[in-house]
Amino acid sequence: MAQVDGATDIRDRLRTTLSALTLWLGVVWAGASLPTAAAAKPAEQAQGAELAPEAVVQVATWVAASGDNKGLPFMIIDKFTADVFVFGPDGRFRGVTPALLGVARGDHSAPGVGDLELSDIPPADRTTPAGRFVASYGPAYGGQTVLWVDYETSVSLHPVVTTNPKEHRLERLASPTPEDNRITFGCINVAAAFYEEVVRPTFMGTSGVVYILPEATSLDEVFPSLQAKAGAVSGLLP
Repeated sequence: MAQVDGATDIRDRLRTTLSALTLWLGVVWAGASLPTAAAAKPAEQAQGAELAPEAVVQVATWVAASGDNKGLPFMIIDKFTADVFVFGPDGRFRGVTPALLGVARGDHSAPGVGDLELSDIPPADRTTPAGRFVASYGPAYGGQTVLWVDYETSVSLHPVVTTNPKEHRLERLASPTPEDNRITFGCINVAAAFYEEVVRPTFMGTSGVVYILPEATSLDEVFPSLQAKAGAVSGLLP
């Protein structure tokens, strides 16, 4: 019942604001309020101006109503706004942060891209694929441990890489718009502080579900179960 209540609460907030859900006023499952981790956003955005896009609300509602996350922590990545929304296994919202994404726009990974050296991946194939992925921590190049979103295509989520100053990745993360957030080979980069304070404690020692929203195809095409569940939830609304 808590899942249905949570889904209804999200839909009610969406209707009230007409176009989006104000996360800072409470994305909730069972009455949980936002944690301070959301302050990883630039200060001017963390004061309540940032609105969750409608697609994020749709997917969060679907997960709440269907239990699609199977009791695991999950995150929703919106490529249009270049934001990562993190939730605990109980659906409690844990934080949101800007992200850097694949430089090429598109929702699919090129065949065999995961077997290539980074320098051999053509710019057109440097995409962050859309879909539902079961993610878990594992070893990576250089003795690192990263959150593997899709190991087969070498897509992971990790702290922002700053080895090439000419890429200005920290500045891109801090900019007020998502227009300059496309720079990676397909991986998702987030601020180191958010990674350590929110991502690592949420996903370390367990699997989790990552929902990457499409930018070139429809939500229904990427998440076929979403439309049927959305209809069931809408029937609960007055």
